Amino acid sequence: MSADLAPVIAAGTRWLLTAFPPAPGAFSRAVAEAQARQAVTLAADLRYPTPLDSEILHLLGPGGSARLDWLTGADHGRDADADWRTWVDETVISWAACLLAAPALADEAHHLVDRDQTGEVTRLTRPGDREQDAAPLLRHPDLLEPVAALHRDLLMDLLLDNENAALG
Repeated sequence: MSADLAPVIAAGTRWLLTAFPPAPGAFSRAVAEAQARQAVTLAADLRYPTPLDSEILHLLGPGGSARLDWLTGADHGRDADADWRTWVDETVISWAACLLAAPALADEAHHLVDRDQTGEVTRLTRPGDREQDAAPLLRHPDLLEPVAALHRDLLMDLLLDNENAALG
């Protein structure tokens, strides 16, 4: 993972766990966090594949979570610790939701990035019962759909363009 993307990855992971809380217990929280972090890391690496992309992100900012919060019905008006939400990138979260809902899509996306940079994503690409039990909301395609639908077409275009480039 690029150090330049660390704030976006941390904020995105936190947002997903806030919007789609894990099952009760410390173990479930840790497993859910690992899944969310893997999804956000992969999505961020797809969205910002070069150091220049990361620099532009830091120059312009990721946009924040306002639209995502509105979409999921979150009320953070009294949240004293809301500064982290400015680092949430809507497209990254949408793509992460797509990847969480469809492990085969996550596997396909993982082939497009530098695996040394992204790291291991088996909790994302090959979730077992442990992953499902720890994060039933985070893995539920119907619950993720409003968020995933925001930028799914852009992700699918990216994957299709890379598939066509490989064939051509």
